[in-house]
Amino acid sequence: MKTKLTLEMERTLYQYCRDAGAVVVEEVTMPDDQGIVDTLSYQRQADGHVEWRCYELKVTKSDFHSKAKLSFIGHYNYFVLPLKLYREVADEIPEKIGVLSYQPYDAERLAAADEPVTVPGYFTVERKPRYQDLQLDEADLTDHFVHSLAREVGKAKRLDTGIAQYPTERLYTELKRRHQHYDIYDSEANFYDRFIDETRSTAVTALQEEVDALNLEIAQLQSVLLKKAKS
Repeated sequence: MKTKLTLEMERTLYQYCRDAGAVVVEEVTMPDDQGIVDTLSYQRQADGHVEWRCYELKVTKSDFHSKAKLSFIGHYNYFVLPLKLYREVADEIPEKIGVLSYQPYDAERLAAADEPVTVPGYFTVERKPRYQDLQLDEADLTDHFVHSLAREVGKAKRLDTGIAQYPTERLYTELKRRHQHYDIYDSEANFYDRFIDETRSTAVTALQEEVDALNLEIAQLQSVLLKKAKS
């Protein structure tokens, strides 16, 4: 399960790439032994050239030193690290790899913001990456990128179909899991909030319908009693 910090960094990175004009998707599985790219962005330049950027997110020193495959197969490749971790491992990062350090917004900065804050933190470019040729065929890379985008669309569509198709126990487990990563900066993005709001709304509607039915029944009984009294 991803930590809250990892999710915050993913969300901030997604917006960071989108603001730069790129199309971006997380967890793109590469062919053969190329591993999984944590975040992959695609951007067509003015001259028609497509630029691919790969981002590897690490939140702890043990995570950074993991033997898992680093999928730095793009034209430009980055480590995305919390600022504290970056300072600890800076000397271990190859010169050709760029670095984005992450810091969450503090309460004072949020309070002083003139516009709504849509992400939990921000990045500082600690080091720019060096260009390299793609490490696999671009057609294969594009194919895997498209499949990952389709996967994300599928997830979104499943949310829109509602909850009827899921077993009760699975729903309960998922709600508990998502509540652990509650996002105070964007309540509308929290499935937990949406579920509770819709459940309350449904309950209120059901109760109101029951009250209306009882009131109608009482009115009918009163009418019958009134007729009997007159007769």
